[in-house]
Amino acid sequence: MNGATALKQYQQTSVHGGVMDASPHKLIQMLLDGALSRILSAKSALKQQHVAKKGEQIGSAISIIEGLRASLDFKQGGEISKNLDALYEYINHVLLQANIKNDAALLDEAGKLLSQIKMGWDAISPDAAQR
Repeated sequence: MNGATALKQYQQTSVHGGVMDASPHKLIQMLLDGALSRILSAKSALKQQHVAKKGEQIGSAISIIEGLRASLDFKQGGEISKNLDALYEYINHVLLQANIKNDAALLDEAGKLLSQIKMGWDAISPDAAQR
């Protein structure tokens, strides 16, 4: 993962927290949290029929996920990076469809997939991530 790319994307999407002092491992955790938060917010906006806010939150989640994709290191990550890239692309597709169709179930699907990625990422020791 490229920490500089993740940091830039994190700052561009206005996710708050201790970005400047965060390790690359922590930045990815924060990005995943930010995307999940945006998906939950979009679902809430959808239920309240706030179409503009729903679209804004989905767009923000997609931007964060694109930042995660851009930070993938295909040389070091090999097959794992390729699989994550395809999964991030799929999640963005699901989010776009959720936005077009106003479909809460698709938002749930995207959130579930991102949550699984985050659980895997959280299981990595920050010390191991720096090796």
